[in-house]
Amino acid sequence: MTATIAQSVRPARRRLRSAGAGRTRAAVAAAARETAGLALLPVALFAATFAAPLPAAFAGGGTRRWGWGRGEGQRADAQAAKDAAAAAFYELDTAQRDLRISIETITAADSSPAAREAAADFAAFGQRIDEVSHAYITAVDSHDLDRDDLDAGAAARARTDLTRAMDELLRVKADLERFGQSLGSLLGPAEDRLAQLAPAVERARQKLLAASDALDAVRASGLRADDLAARLAALSPELTKLNQGAGQHGVQETVARAERVLREAETIRDEAEGLPRKAADIDKRLVSLRTRAQAITTRAGGVGPVLSELRRRYSAACWQDLQQVPEEAGRAVEQAEAKLREAQAARDEQRWPDALSGLSTVRALLNTTDEAVSAAGERLRRLDEVSFDHQKEVERTRFAVRDAQRLAMAGRSTPDPRHARPLDEAVARLERAVAGLEGRHPDWWHFLLETAAVREVAAGVVRDIREVRSR
Repeated sequence: MTATIAQSVRPARRRLRSAGAGRTRAAVAAAARETAGLALLPVALFAATFAAPLPAAFAGGGTRRWGWGRGEGQRADAQAAKDAAAAAFYELDTAQRDLRISIETITAADSSPAAREAAADFAAFGQRIDEVSHAYITAVDSHDLDRDDLDAGAAARARTDLTRAMDELLRVKADLERFGQSLGSLLGPAEDRLAQLAPAVERARQKLLAASDALDAVRASGLRADDLAARLAALSPELTKLNQGAGQHGVQETVARAERVLREAETIRDEAEGLPRKAADIDKRLVSLRTRAQAITTRAGGVGPVLSELRRRYSAACWQDLQQVPEEAGRAVEQAEAKLREAQAARDEQRWPDALSGLSTVRALLNTTDEAVSAAGERLRRLDEVSFDHQKEVERTRFAVRDAQRLAMAGRSTPDPRHARPLDEAVARLERAVAGLEGRHPDWWHFLLETAAVREVAAGVVRDIREVRSR
């Protein structure tokens, strides 16, 4: 049985020598794995053999006599060293292949200087591994432990060379394992990024599909949505790059691209889903602004009688600035109606930005016209009120000034000149405004403007005092 086992081991060893002669590490590693496995068998079988009666063929003729002299002991030691070196070579090869996967993970997901340094260090380890592997293969090639004329000296030299090669293989393997342990801070985050890659790409694809479905639904309702279709088409090259994967574009870039595609697809989907509401809102605003323009036109027709009343009862200074209101209101309404027609045409052609822009212009024109038309009636009302009893306006203004003066004196024996001076000027200004009412045709509008200005001065002083005290 021992001879049978030896016959099984020897072909594997011959393949190891043959692979070593070709200097191909992959072939050597394969042969080393086979040899390392078979080398464990004879020990158990040896014990089993001596536990049973020796077969007759062991002592008989027809086979080479098995001697247990010094030569055969040296041969066995050398063979054990060879098997141990083969196992060490296989373990180093396996460790290198496993660590290469980790390095590829790091470099794929991390472009930092630390990641580049780790890749460079691994490449340097590759050179060391090539060197010790070459030394191991050379040692295996240099000694044929199966030849019959192997003497004790040759066996001892083989054992020494193979043991030295094994020690170097184990030393490099230990250094490689320490290097692998040092990569933990880089490998963990890199694996996390890789774990994020597939879900991020899938989410982007799903958002693109949702955007496409929303766009199809909008078109089915009769809305073209050409701008949204163009934006969705612009994402096609990005989807192609996502499908090409991180192997071509890198993990970080692919994840970032997936996030950009997702955001843009979400925006397109939201806008597509909101397009029917936008169209309905534009239709509603067109009707509302058209109605408002008609109402302002009607109200502008009442400005003439108001101006006649102002001319009849008050001095020219009270109404001269309102003389052009009817004509200006008419022109503004005409402009608004023209813009409304343009906005309606843009809506019919589904040029939504142009329609919205036109509606904004119409609203601004109508707001300005509405204020001008309202100003005439409001002017007459205020003039009537102050001419009947101007003392209320005076007391209201004096109260604002006194309130500011009390605040300026709070906690002080004398007011700050920055506050006292404008308040003193405001008091004098109010007195001049009151004095200007004397005469047959007082300028009530000037009086109202002056009192409003005095109250604004007082309010400004109050704001300044509070700001200073809040610091």
